[in-house]
Amino acid sequence: MYSITIERFTDIDQDALILINDLLLSIPEFATPYTQAEVSTRLASKSCLLLLVRVEGEIAGFKLGYALNQDIFYSWLGGIVPDFRGLGLANQLLNAQENWVKSQRYRMIEVKTRNCFRSMLKMLIHNQYQIIAMEQDQQESLQHKLHLQKAVSAI
Repeated sequence: MYSITIERFTDIDQDALILINDLLLSIPEFATPYTQAEVSTRLASKSCLLLLVRVEGEIAGFKLGYALNQDIFYSWLGGIVPDFRGLGLANQLLNAQENWVKSQRYRMIEVKTRNCFRSMLKMLIHNQYQIIAMEQDQQESLQHKLHLQKAVSAI
């Protein structure tokens, strides 16, 4: 059995931005990762949550989100480094994020994913997220962007 820990950060400083950038580069699904400046701009003046999951002390993945308003928390970015997949880490991060969101008294969690990320979509649906909208990609149906939402009271 592996030693798995989840660390929580609500203050996203320069070191955290560098770490997020490194993680984005190590997760192949982020073919065109956000720059540190883009992440910093997106998070500026918002209530944020960064979760890092470690396996045997090594960073294996992350989940990053921020408040859209006083009622809705947006789960923006996240992923597991390929070498650590299959350990249930994404679900552990999702549960940790939901617990924090509930403790902060948000009413809803929103997330977006693409049709091509089937593991993510299956995990969200398994955890009672509801599809509320879809942005169609005119070129490729696998790139349709799905919007999902979960009421915190359902957590």
